[in-house]
Parts: sequence; C-alpha cells; structure tokens
Amino acid sequence: MANIKSAKKRILVNETKAARNKAIKSKVKTCVKKVETAVANKDAALAADALKVAIVEINKAGSKGVYHKNTCARKVSRLAKAVNAIS
Repeated sequence: MANIKSAKKRILVNETKAARNKAIKSKVKTCVKKVETAVANKDAALAADALKVAIVEINKAGSKGVYHKNTCARKVSRLAKAVNAIS
C-alpha cells in the first residue's frame, strides 16, 4: 500500500475510473449482442432499432474515452454492415 497521500488518491481515482469504464464497456457489449441476436434471427426491424441504440452507446463510450475513435467507427461499421445485409 502506498504511503504518499497523492499515491493513495491515485489508487482511489483509478479504481473509480476502472469501475466506470467496466460499466460502460458492459453496456456497449450488451447493445452489440442485441443487434447480433436480431441479425441472427433475421429480424430486420428489431435489428434496425437495436442498431440505433448501439450506435448511441458506442459513440458515448468513445466520447468518454473508454474506446478509441477508430474502434468506435469499426464497431459501428460492422454492425451496420450486418444489419444492411439482412434488410
């Protein structure tokens, strides 16, 4: 355990940030999974709705610094491509 006050604070701040990042990543994964399930079931309407929600969540994660900008773009592109393939 750290003895210096600033080091103790860094540990606490890093734990808080890690928990926040984990929650955001989990939310993104859930949204992506919903889109992929709809695509697998060939339900175009449900897939399109789920895609809209997923894009918002992915972009939020990117703006908060959880994901890199290009990672967000890649995820959105792959999901959109999959949804467009079934419509």
